[in-house]
Amino acid sequence: MVKYRAFLERLSLSAATINLHLSAIRRLADESAESGWLSPEHAIGIRRVKGVKRLGRKMGNWLTRNQAQELVNASEVGGLNLDQLQSREGRWVIVNLVGKGKRLRTIPVPSWTKELLDAWLRRSGVIEGKVFRRVLKGGTRQEASVTANVVWYAVKRCASQAGIANLAPHDLRRTCARLCHGCGGELEQIQFLLGHASVQTTERYIGSKQKLQDAVNDRLGISVASDSA
Repeated sequence: MVKYRAFLERLSLSAATINLHLSAIRRLADESAESGWLSPEHAIGIRRVKGVKRLGRKMGNWLTRNQAQELVNASEVGGLNLDQLQSREGRWVIVNLVGKGKRLRTIPVPSWTKELLDAWLRRSGVIEGKVFRRVLKGGTRQEASVTANVVWYAVKRCASQAGIANLAPHDLRRTCARLCHGCGGELEQIQFLLGHASVQTTERYIGSKQKLQDAVNDRLGISVASDSA
């Protein structure tokens, strides 16, 4: 296990990635010991190997609900293929969206997003293919979709109009995660929405803070029985 950790470190992987690999080995060792395939002593030895210390992590920014609303008011819908917009289980979704690691996922489309998208389609006249197209300087519309730089420029422009400074692309994903969680969204469902392979990644996106004034264990409904005397 120590040699394996050293091997991972030589690959110049991040501390989080190395610790994820080590965690998987520890889990495998525990299950092997429970099944009798590995001696308890060996399993304990594997578990004693510590992970790599994390020297810090860039947290990024989260928008407040009001800032997120202002950004939406100043922006338009993101680009996608029109045939990816489908009705599933009585609601609109974006299907077969390829995310990080080439993982496919389905994204529920809120009603306000669908309204903005419908308005754009009416004005643009797009009936198939890419929703947002490249436009030449002369105004000629192409079939190819807009580039990532064009989308990012639009996001920065809309953020400026909404009075939001220093906005990074992933701040939007962090904001979505935190707002969904604040509205009572289940952690697992937020993980599906963002396409994370690990729920630990989703937890970091949420950036949860302990609420001492509204502690969860105050809601258990348990009280000390009063003396009957």
